[in-house]
Amino acid sequence: MAMHASGTFEVKVNVQKADNKVAESVNLGRMSIEKQFHGELEATSAGEMLSVGTEVKGSAGYVAIERVNGTLHGHAGTFALQHSGTMTRGEPQLSVMVVPDSGTGELVGLAGELTIKIIEGKHFYEFEYSLPESP
Repeated sequence: MAMHASGTFEVKVNVQKADNKVAESVNLGRMSIEKQFHGELEATSAGEMLSVGTEVKGSAGYVAIERVNGTLHGHAGTFALQHSGTMTRGEPQLSVMVVPDSGTGELVGLAGELTIKIIEGKHFYEFEYSLPESP
């Protein structure tokens, strides 16, 4: 059965030093991310992000992995999210999926997709997910 969770989150992004001059020369970026989720998902997360910019204003791409730790509608555990995002001349496309079989504790078997919205600088999430029924 599909379920829905929503709320807000804060994110802290820390730029990491490029590993080498080649990464710097081709506009690659690496960042650590930390989030605090509020609402029906009460959790923290930590992860890593890689990005690349282009010579065209408003075009870029990023990938990220984050581990979420907390409660989802009262179910405690952890799970991983995989991000894949592009920006084409200012038009964003973003996919944030639960990594298959990454759920632990009461979140074993979790599957789903998280949507991020930013409105007037504030971050919101909508999470469509499923969990196997408890025995």
